[in-house]
Amino acid sequence: MQEETIVVSSGSAETTFQLGEILGRAATGGEVIGLSGPLGVGKTVFVKGLAKGLGVTDSYVSSPTFILVHPHEGRLPLYHIDLYRLENGREVEAIGLEEYLEGPGVAAIEWIEKGLDFLPPSRLRIDLHYKIGSSAKDYGAPNGNGDQREIVLTASGTDYIRWIDQVKKNLPWKEASPNG
Repeated sequence: MQEETIVVSSGSAETTFQLGEILGRAATGGEVIGLSGPLGVGKTVFVKGLAKGLGVTDSYVSSPTFILVHPHEGRLPLYHIDLYRLENGREVEAIGLEEYLEGPGVAAIEWIEKGLDFLPPSRLRIDLHYKIGSSAKDYGAPNGNGDQREIVLTASGTDYIRWIDQVKKNLPWKEASPNG
């Protein structure tokens, strides 16, 4: 399957939010986004931006760690899914992940590495990483380097590659190191 990867540097929670918003505005429905990265790196901040771009009307988008799935209504439905507390494939299967992945909305799945076996091969994977010298407690800190993130977007499949190409045109900043 064809893939394309772009890398974006985020110097603030606002930039991470803005990337999510750009993707949300470009979504047409049926997209699956898998998010990966350590605690506090900005996965939920990204989903909040995605929600805004999708026109989600409820203003409370938070990590669904204890509920597992938060549906939100907007221009397109957003299914915010968190697999952090799940231990195995049976637990992932039990939450009915397939119905969220096959619907007309956008599924944003945090801790995607716990559910890779259940995802369609065509998807967008977003890996968020701290840059050296950064930590969760520093996210958004005005110290000049503690809030730095690297966001790696990997589009698998032609529809997702087109989505990423559209997003690249709308980025108000430069990619860190595009490849594809």
